[in-house]
Amino acid sequence: MKNIDLYIIRQFSWILIMSLITFLVLFVIMDLVENLDRFIDADAPVRVIGMYYLYSCPWFVKIGLPMAVLISTVSATGLLARRNELTAMKASGISLYRIATPLIASAIIISIASFFFDDQVVAKGNKKRHLIEQEHVIRSSKKPYRARKRNIFLQKSESFHIAIDRYEAKQNKATGVALQFLQDGQLVKRIDANWMAWDEEKKAWTAHTFAVREFHPDGFESKVHFSRGDTLLSVNFGPMDISREAISPEEKNYSQLKIFIEELADSGIDTTRWEVNLQAKISFAFTNLIVVLFSFPLVATRRKSGLAFGAGMSLFVILGYTAFIRFGQTLGYKGILEPVLAAWLGNLVFSFGGILLLLSARK
Repeated sequence: MKNIDLYIIRQFSWILIMSLITFLVLFVIMDLVENLDRFIDADAPVRVIGMYYLYSCPWFVKIGLPMAVLISTVSATGLLARRNELTAMKASGISLYRIATPLIASAIIISIASFFFDDQVVAKGNKKRHLIEQEHVIRSSKKPYRARKRNIFLQKSESFHIAIDRYEAKQNKATGVALQFLQDGQLVKRIDANWMAWDEEKKAWTAHTFAVREFHPDGFESKVHFSRGDTLLSVNFGPMDISREAISPEEKNYSQLKIFIEELADSGIDTTRWEVNLQAKISFAFTNLIVVLFSFPLVATRRKSGLAFGAGMSLFVILGYTAFIRFGQTLGYKGILEPVLAAWLGNLVFSFGGILLLLSARK
């Protein structure tokens, strides 16, 4: 069995590497085509563009890995079925579970490695990529680099912090805003606004449905004022500050994001979204395992049309899985589910489905 395991793993690994390289090249080309006009408007040097995509490669590898694992599993299993090697193995008394073992073990290793790759490499690459955006793209261009941002945190000074759930650059509109005013590291006032929009004529933010809370030095809320009307906020930041300085979860590794959440919680900010994103850093890595659990039995049990059928069904499953992950995250963002359950809901449901599919396959 050791030779058979190595044989299966070699086929799987070779296709995985080729698929990953293909996806990496495609993602770079598509992103370059989409953003080339912004680089030209900013008059960015070729060297800078090259460095930008060098730091983007880890992110592209992360998002392309589950699809590469899908193609590798379907192709490797389909080749075994077409060459009647699966039939020969089962005729020799080797069960389908035992044949799947090297693929499942490889998927577990890839999932664990994916988490550490994301934690140590992707986060650093995203941070450096964002620095290039700040220095060479956003500051040199009148257009914001991204149309929409989520989970934004800005630290304008030691005494003034800003947290925004979502920001629409085209409308210059921020939703779910929390402005913190600190003194000697202690929260003294907080303004929570349902949304606020930038008034270009007045060069100020118009806040709608807001609450102003003042805090006692001992930490409890001493005064609060609610309003459902509109008011102008005189604060020292504008739309360009959001484009340039916003911190996203992808720019922090797991431990940094965890400490960051604790700091936000100590400041009185709702950290639900950030906690969901923290758990998602782990849950996303195990997408690779779920892909193998679904795709292997779909291909292995259909000798003639296994490759095409398995590829189609597995692609359908991964699209459904992605939609389910988004659904779970939305429930977590709204506070309907706990952050851990929200981030892992899709994994739990589809892992259970994949195991059932494997158990029901002909041995």
